[in-house]
Amino acid sequence: MEKFSRNQRIAAITKLLVENPSKMVNLNKFTEVFNAAKSTISEDVVIIRDIFNKLEVGNIETIAGASGGIKYVCNSSQEEKNKFAESLCAILAEKDRIIPGNFIYMTDIMYNPEIVHKAAVILASNFNNLGVQYVVTVETKGIPLAYEVAKMLCVELIIVRRDNRVTEGPTVSINYVSGSGRRIQSMSLSRKSIKRGSKCIFVDDFMKAGGTALGIIEMLREFNSELVGIGVLVESTENKSKLLNNYISIIQFNGISENGSAILVPSNNVKK
Repeated sequence: MEKFSRNQRIAAITKLLVENPSKMVNLNKFTEVFNAAKSTISEDVVIIRDIFNKLEVGNIETIAGASGGIKYVCNSSQEEKNKFAESLCAILAEKDRIIPGNFIYMTDIMYNPEIVHKAAVILASNFNNLGVQYVVTVETKGIPLAYEVAKMLCVELIIVRRDNRVTEGPTVSINYVSGSGRRIQSMSLSRKSIKRGSKCIFVDDFMKAGGTALGIIEMLREFNSELVGIGVLVESTENKSKLLNNYISIIQFNGISENGSAILVPSNNVKK
């Protein structure tokens, strides 16, 4: 069987781990593929872990035991987080992004793979150690971001719908009060979509007062499940009294300036 050099093994192991974040890989897989001893593969992993830690691009965690292995846990350096948040603020502050109703046009941002991936890494890195089983979102522009966070955490994505769909089968529906408009709204979720007693996080593109997040909390209670974290791309500070406090955001929207452009700054969560 063909022998591989250390450089070749490290390149292949790195590729597999990074392309499958948070997924545990047994070392036996590598010993078989590379025809190498487990001790040799362990030395390769130490080299990868060291360079990842030096560059602050994540970590390689080891899971002990016969069924254990290694997995890549995503992260980014503080410098990269700051740079991303500042660049996103600059993009969204463009004057022509303000549309009637003082809303910010964000559709192109939410469907930009590079931007969504970087934002997902920042958000997911805050939830790596919570034992998350599902990422939950609503059927809005936030779906691509929620999907990417779910990929980073190696868990399923659940999309809560605004209305019932025949293709969803039996559903649970609830009414909730929106935080900003104080309107009664509804959401539904298929009974087959989530296992009871699960730990979930909610990911969305924009948070005003937090009414939707509270609705998600109520919905998960119907499944005896728990919301253990909330991550949003943009939070509005115009709503001073949020309906909840424990959430992670990347940038803050502070209203519209006199010249008609959005006022945005990196969130305190990012500047830590």
